[in-house]
Amino acid sequence: MGGELGTRVATLLERERAVAAVGGIDLEPPRRRLAKDTFFARIDPRDRVRMVKAVREFAPTALVHLGVFEPFARATPGDAAEHTIAGTVSVLDAVESLDAIVLRSGIEVYGRRRGSPSVPDESARVDPTTGFGHTLVKTEGLVRRHAKRVAVLRFAPIVGGHVPSPLGRYLRLPVVGCSAIADPAFSLVHAEDAARAVVHALLSGADGTYNVVAEGAVTASQAARLGNRVPLPIVGPAWPALTRIAELAGAPVPSHVLELLRRGRSADGGAFRSELGFGFLRTSPEVVQDLFEWAPVTPLRAVA
Repeated sequence: MGGELGTRVATLLERERAVAAVGGIDLEPPRRRLAKDTFFARIDPRDRVRMVKAVREFAPTALVHLGVFEPFARATPGDAAEHTIAGTVSVLDAVESLDAIVLRSGIEVYGRRRGSPSVPDESARVDPTTGFGHTLVKTEGLVRRHAKRVAVLRFAPIVGGHVPSPLGRYLRLPVVGCSAIADPAFSLVHAEDAARAVVHALLSGADGTYNVVAEGAVTASQAARLGNRVPLPIVGPAWPALTRIAELAGAPVPSHVLELLRRGRSADGGAFRSELGFGFLRTSPEVVQDLFEWAPVTPLRAVA
């Protein structure tokens, strides 16, 4: 509940009459003011004893599991994987009888191995090719069969002005490296649409696996031009140097983002739209535009 997505979901759930009470756990406090009766506990996901105690005291009947830490979003790759798995195991040990689970996963589970489909649907083989993809697959395996209904939402990269996204930080650099050979396309999801999708899946009784992908796609060079950045064509040997420079500039590039830049990443999200009747507010190009329209911080000088 402390992350941008978790806070948005909590805010939406508070407005639903069908929801009797809302509770959440995270490393950080919520980023917005929530209702007075909304329960929150600030707990490290690796602290199993406190996690189990807090969850059992709240006694949820449904679980929205957003505790999937993306590398270099709020934690280093090693810590992100550890927090994700430890938190998943702890919360599942704590719950006893659940009607439904909604899990945040990602289309990174399909991987980008040579010969794999460029736009996989939910029937495509799960074959991750990055550390984040492997963490997502392991998390999906832990969560399944813990409730009457389990909705696994495989999101395209979630981006927004205030979202701690490694891809979002990279695209906002003054110079954006892109593949000189292919400049492959990738799809996105706006943070607001991602929150709406989570709540929609919970309240609509979704059961199964769904790709959640906004319509349309963009390439790195197109994204750079939309933000008045300079696209810089990169060939194979120069990518390691680019990632080092980006890290020094405050935008470290984890392996799954580097793979996206070099090979693209998308998926077929038609089932979520057609079967569950969900409508996205923004296309992938519009998500990029929103990312750049976010106003920068302007320092103020004191006037004597």
